[in-house]
Amino acid sequence: MTAPTEHRSSAAAEDPRIRRSWLVFAGTFFALGLISVLRLFGPGARPLDAAITGLIVVVGFAAVRNRLAVQELEASRRAEAESFARILQGLSRSISPDAIVGAIVEELGAGTGADHVVIVRRRPDARVLEATLVNARTGGSTSSTLFPISDLEDPPDDLAPEREPVAVPIEVGTGDGAAVSAVAAGEGRPIAVLPLPGPMRLSTVAAPAVEPEPIVAHRSGRRSPDVAPAPALATSGEARSAAAEMAVAERIARRARSVFGLRHTLVAPLTTDDGQIGALLISRRTAGDWPASAHRILVGGAVEASAALSRAYSHRQAEARASTDGLTGLPNRRYFDEFCALLARRRRAEDSVGVLMIDIDRFKRLNDAHGHQVGDEVLRAVAGAIAGAVREDDVPARYGGEEFAVLLRNPTLAVAVDVGERVREAVGRLDLSRYDVPAVSVSVGAAVAADADDPIDGVIDQADRAMYLAKRRGRDQVVAA
Repeated sequence: MTAPTEHRSSAAAEDPRIRRSWLVFAGTFFALGLISVLRLFGPGARPLDAAITGLIVVVGFAAVRNRLAVQELEASRRAEAESFARILQGLSRSISPDAIVGAIVEELGAGTGADHVVIVRRRPDARVLEATLVNARTGGSTSSTLFPISDLEDPPDDLAPEREPVAVPIEVGTGDGAAVSAVAAGEGRPIAVLPLPGPMRLSTVAAPAVEPEPIVAHRSGRRSPDVAPAPALATSGEARSAAAEMAVAERIARRARSVFGLRHTLVAPLTTDDGQIGALLISRRTAGDWPASAHRILVGGAVEASAALSRAYSHRQAEARASTDGLTGLPNRRYFDEFCALLARRRRAEDSVGVLMIDIDRFKRLNDAHGHQVGDEVLRAVAGAIAGAVREDDVPARYGGEEFAVLLRNPTLAVAVDVGERVREAVGRLDLSRYDVPAVSVSVGAAVAADADDPIDGVIDQADRAMYLAKRRGRDQVVAA
């Protein structure tokens, strides 16, 4: 948007009372200026008239500049508010972590003037950090890589236990990623103390060309005369927590700068009720201080992205709990049935499907003799043996009671029987002596779809019948349908 357009939009959005006041001011000023000019060029003009006319011109010029500056400030604040609104609108519709990343990146780049946006977040399904770099200028060019989880989980080395920061430090970096926090490192590097309301956190800024004189926030809370008193965090514990979060965020930012070759960065931590989950980073090619609006948009975006990611992770965990058997940790029957239905819809002509149905032999007798608590431990042990014996692409599940099922991907009947034998042998090797339980065994039925059009439900029925046949033949064996 060009500057004239901004001014027109600002004028259009101005309060009518302000517009009327300016009209009165302009009219009065014009009349005053006209009188001064008439006195200056009229008979009996004095040197004082020239001085008054000059002052009126200066005041008029300053008033016009002030009005333009106010309009620009109002336009900037409206743009900032609109950026927040669009970020919130995008995040409110996002239910997956990837959708959240996509929702925040474009608007964050436009609102802050950044060239690149990096979101580094802990993956809920693995102990790694996933770093996604997005080119904010092109709006679509992305690059992803993995960072070690130690960048997030290791305590900051530069926060000594005895230190008690009493202010929020804003790092003054060198622009090339080599700087560290002044308060954290204790090396007398310059810091600034800013009032950050509510959940706002810490941000790093690129250093100016000439490094300012050091400003030191003392542990006692006294300050040098050049530092405004910060609304220090409520307790020293909260201050230490905020400083630790920022130290971790800067550590992540240093790695991102190194990996992606970024310069002139600004970073904010991503935190949830469960702790810090990553960092949000913006970067640009040009040096110089980031504007205050970029700080506010980044920190606000980090807060909202943290909340959205927390909701997404909670939603995913709730889904996982609904699909997982609470006793054994294996997928439950609901998940198994849904997976089979999904596989049936996406199944290709050359895909084969097999099923193992597994039942613990004489489990009711074991339960009656040793109690349900020991029976639960046996179920957990058998579930672990099954999960360790099947192939990587196979899907084991607790089907119900003491019965388990395994969905086999692209097996032959010989492969299905071989996997069944591995399961039977793994269960037979379980050491349950600590529960005063002798070795347990399982009966296994194996079936494979003879044709791509065979329904998976039919394969499950065949494997179930084969499993009962194994029981009738003496148990502890694998029978193929």
